[in-house]
Amino acid sequence: MDHHELAPFLVEAKRETYPQVGDRPSVLPQLSGSVQLEYSKERFLYRDIYFGGRRFVGQETVYFDGTPVWAMSYAGGMIGSTADAGDVYAFLRRALLAVSQEEPFRGPKEVESQNLRYENTYQGDLGWFSGQETVCAHGVQVYALRYAGGHIVP
Repeated sequence: MDHHELAPFLVEAKRETYPQVGDRPSVLPQLSGSVQLEYSKERFLYRDIYFGGRRFVGQETVYFDGTPVWAMSYAGGMIGSTADAGDVYAFLRRALLAVSQEEPFRGPKEVESQNLRYENTYQGDLGWFSGQETVCAHGVQVYALRYAGGHIVP
């Protein structure tokens, strides 16, 4: 799968799912107890399935003509109880809307708003990557997520 085809679709799909709808599933979940978000366009389908809330695990998968071609696994959540989870996740959704084709994994490298700061560091490219994002409130880390993924090669 060519990066030039995959990256624009992936960015569009990510912007149209979690940052827009939050924890409201867009389809009936295939896995009991999960939240499932989907977005499709032409020959592509994006599916994000995750379990949990304050702490969660999940996987995003992109299908092309019904065949899985790219995936990313992730796990993360709130750290401690010093920050309001609703405020942190609302800020996180705003940060994730700024995902770019150059860095289509999660959000941008950094976003700041009032007392919250989002940071995203990664290594690799769309074909093979890993990374971590954090949110700090008043300089104290209150959220963290680790992710990894890449192209699926049969």
